[in-house]
Amino acid sequence: MNGIRRASVAPGGWIGGGGRDMTYCVGMLVDAGLVMIADTRTNAGVDDISVYRKLHSLAEGPDRTVFVATAGNLSTTQNVLAQLAEGLPAIDDGSPPRRIADMSSMFRVAQLVGEAIQSAKAHIGRALEAAQVSAGVSFLLGGRIGGGPLALYRLYPEGNFIECQKEQPFLQIGETKYGKPILDRALQYGTELSEVVKVGLISFDSTLRSNLAVGKPLDLVVVPADPSQPITERRIGVDDPYFNDLSARWSLMLNEARATIPDPPFMPD
Repeated sequence: MNGIRRASVAPGGWIGGGGRDMTYCVGMLVDAGLVMIADTRTNAGVDDISVYRKLHSLAEGPDRTVFVATAGNLSTTQNVLAQLAEGLPAIDDGSPPRRIADMSSMFRVAQLVGEAIQSAKAHIGRALEAAQVSAGVSFLLGGRIGGGPLALYRLYPEGNFIECQKEQPFLQIGETKYGKPILDRALQYGTELSEVVKVGLISFDSTLRSNLAVGKPLDLVVVPADPSQPITERRIGVDDPYFNDLSARWSLMLNEARATIPDPPFMPD
């Protein structure tokens, strides 16, 4: 922990010299639907760990469903969410503020969120950076508008974004390296929705075991591609029986699989 300076709490990043990621969020978009999962651990030092929700609903209604997962500086994140709730300034005089409720597509929503990120950094970024505190944030944005298809975007600290594609049907922010291998090996665009949730939770289990800066509870949302099917939202706590059983089974099966692989032939008996 040497070199890590204490500062304001930030969900998704160590503040100060180390610049170390300490959150994990993943979005998975397959033919059957959208799954987003985020942890809740925040940290401003080894003795200042708390819980902060990082998976937020930006719009829920008959014509739009929009969720966002956040990583980065807490004050920047809250500024962005507040701007989106109040509406960004109108482009023309006399026009109403621009809100997610008025956007015609998920692409337009991504543009609006990116603009809010840019605005937040412009307002508070200079002061934070003068104090050697990163103001950067990263977002995962997922959902649908009207009868349009589900979409998933990753937004960067500069406000630009990329869209999730079928060839790699997932996007991550935060501490990504421990949870990525299972996603690369086990997730395809045609994977069933329940299996997507399982793979996502295994990805989190791998991250939780390898990085103490990521922690439960986890927040989960499942949005089926069929708009007539219900949306599932769940908080997975420390004592969640399904997650703990999944974790134990995965560890056992990994050890059993390892034991079946022949020893290297170049090693002595």
